[in-house]
Amino acid sequence: MASAPRAPRDPDATAIEGFIEKFDQEHAALLRRCRVVLRKRFPTAHEIVYDNYNFLVFGFSTTGRASDTIVSLVGGSNGVGLAFPYCGARLSDPERLLRGSGSSNRFVRVSHASVLTSPSVARLIDEATALAKTPLPAGGRGPTAIKSVSATQRPRRKHGRADSTARAAR
Repeated sequence: MASAPRAPRDPDATAIEGFIEKFDQEHAALLRRCRVVLRKRFPTAHEIVYDNYNFLVFGFSTTGRASDTIVSLVGGSNGVGLAFPYCGARLSDPERLLRGSGSSNRFVRVSHASVLTSPSVARLIDEATALAKTPLPAGGRGPTAIKSVSATQRPRRKHGRADSTARAAR
């Protein structure tokens, strides 16, 4: 019996998985889990993806514009973080979880996906959501869009290997 034809895979999903696969297995798995948690937390948000020189970034925006991003999931060779790019400096942080000293951005290191649902981080996310210039859409499912991919990037792995292609070329 012939099997049913498979639906074509979403090209953005394939590209995003390729971005994540550049990381060590541990960080890649953490990025995937955290992304699921944030999609559940922000089901109507626009997910904006940037595979930049320094980081892989998943921004959760009220409108699809980067300037309307509430939080960003950020992956780099040194780990995963939750960034508050436009309001981090204004957030109340009695537990002193936020790192950074820029004029607006602050971030929290994420060692496990459960960090995102801990009461203290959930309060930061709630406060950042309340500070958004534009409210999140009331219904529907927010789209995912790849906004940019840098041609050159820092290695995503701790030991300097950028991706599996670099290993295969050796």
